[in-house]
Amino acid sequence: MNWAVATYDSAFGYVSAHGAPLVDLLDPQPDERIIDLGCGTGLFAATIAERGAEVLGIDGSPEMIAQAAAAYPQLSFAVGDAHDFTTSEPYDAVASNAALHWMTRDPDAVIGAVHAALRPGGRFVAEMGGAGNCAELIAAMQTAWRIFGLAEPELPWYFPTPAEYTSKLEAAGFTVRLLEYFDRPTRMTEGPGGAADWVRVFAASALKEVPPEIVEPLLARINELAAPALRRESGWVADYVRLRFAAVRKPDGSAPMPEGPAGPAAAAGPPPTVVTPPPMGPSAPPPSGAPGEPPLQGAPGAPGMPGASSPGVPGAQAQQGPPPPSPGVPGTQPQQGAPGMPAPSPGVPSAQPQQGAPPPMHTVPMAPGAGPANVHATAPPPSPGGEPPFEVPAVHRH
Repeated sequence: MNWAVATYDSAFGYVSAHGAPLVDLLDPQPDERIIDLGCGTGLFAATIAERGAEVLGIDGSPEMIAQAAAAYPQLSFAVGDAHDFTTSEPYDAVASNAALHWMTRDPDAVIGAVHAALRPGGRFVAEMGGAGNCAELIAAMQTAWRIFGLAEPELPWYFPTPAEYTSKLEAAGFTVRLLEYFDRPTRMTEGPGGAADWVRVFAASALKEVPPEIVEPLLARINELAAPALRRESGWVADYVRLRFAAVRKPDGSAPMPEGPAGPAAAAGPPPTVVTPPPMGPSAPPPSGAPGEPPLQGAPGAPGMPGASSPGVPGAQAQQGPPPPSPGVPGTQPQQGAPGMPAPSPGVPSAQPQQGAPPPMHTVPMAPGAGPANVHATAPPPSPGGEPPFEVPAVHRH
């Protein structure tokens, strides 16, 4: 899609601002070779590079890559398609922040390309929109389209359930070490037009199909429809639901998951940790935080990979058995550990402190079919055939 790069950076910088816990989960080490897949304007790649890693940012938007290269000339960036990129040498990790849900043509192909790019034992750490993400915003869009007599908009996103994406990762040859699924209502700090501004930036492809003379009335109606659920005295919020995970490529030659009644989950041992969100709507408590803070309700911070476990969510209730108390987080219940993970650690120093009482979140074990119904948008048509796959150049530091 063609991004309005200046608008994205100036009005929706909070998307990148939420990347700090993901960097801690990735735990980049000096001289590691890491790909930032869907790097956008480069801020997340630059944050990884601050830890001493050699980073290559890949994005399908030439405009985004041009801005990233101008902003961070010491890093390497390349235009490429995440569905079919290849590498000449294996990488230590692939990370992605708020980008995988845009890769709708074939999510399995994206996961397969990531697997092929990693060395055995390499890490795939990412955060994306999960099932139910932006449900109020999407409902307002769809209703407004119908009111104006327009065909249902084609939505350019893929928001999987935890069970769905875990199955895809395991089928591709990954072991899922951690998976978190949580509500994160987020203040749209610099988007004064509220839901309308969000649609302009993130659903621009759908707006292109709207006759120009009704675009502004349509956006005004979207604001009217979304306001009861998403407008607060302090401003507008986006009803984000996030899926964050850490997975490791299995060693070459490892046995495939057995089929049949036991299924992959039984073969893999205890399930990864999953945090499920309560529903968000007009009756949900208003998000906390002072005006101007990007995060309203911080996602549960997670320390570095590999061998990381989520440190617990304030107000969370464990549904299976009383776990031991989490060190350094008074009054919280730690999440259930993933296989091979140590005891929970006391939180991420870089995470912003939470203020007020967030809505309760519940820790539940992963199971097939867990989570809300999938919100799966219509994917765009595949790109023309016959094009050779994009090959990633060797990473170098300038």
